[in-house]
Amino acid sequence: KKISDILQKSGPKPGVPADLQNLLTQHFGENRSVIEIEELKLSDSCFLPANDLTHSFSSYLKEICPKWAKLQRSHREKKSVVMLVLCSSALRSLELIKSMTAFKGDCRVIKLFAKHIKIKEQMNMLEKGVFHIGVGTPGRVKALVEQDVLCLNSTKYMILDWNWRDQKLRRMMDIPEVSYKYLYVLYSVYSLLLSVVLRSWSVKVSFC
Repeated sequence: KKISDILQKSGPKPGVPADLQNLLTQHFGENRSVIEIEELKLSDSCFLPANDLTHSFSSYLKEICPKWAKLQRSHREKKSVVMLVLCSSALRSLELIKSMTAFKGDCRVIKLFAKHIKIKEQMNMLEKGVFHIGVGTPGRVKALVEQDVLCLNSTKYMILDWNWRDQKLRRMMDIPEVSYKYLYVLYSVYSLLLSVVLRSWSVKVSFC
């Protein structure tokens, strides 16, 4: 069966922590030891409530980030963002950037995708300026993280565009090439969580 045929029969439903944990276990299970897999597991306290599909993107962000204005004012680090939003494509990233107008206020948003934007341009922007929100695709985020241009140690929120489906009814995690790069980014976040701050890191993951 085609994945589109299967998905067409299933209605949209909010993501839950178990979805992400199971995905990581399946992906890394063959190449990691039991101990390493166990270390990848996060408690439910690391996850914010998912969008129940009744919120717009802006209203959802306002609900899960009630102290955003304070976080925005205090953030002064270059090469980093407070909130990282991961989407399946550049077009979807642009849609979310436009839809968060009521939430973002005066903060600076950087586009982290490849379409019409060269990676060197994004590297220069990150190195020279301060940005509060990064919205983009796992592939470009992966490349920037690998080159140490995008640092995740200041990231407080990781928003996963989990429920949105493209014209073929595929979610982000149903597209193999996107899924691989997406999991790489998550693994980078998890590695930072384990090696730098020993599970006390304040990053919160949520499904929009």
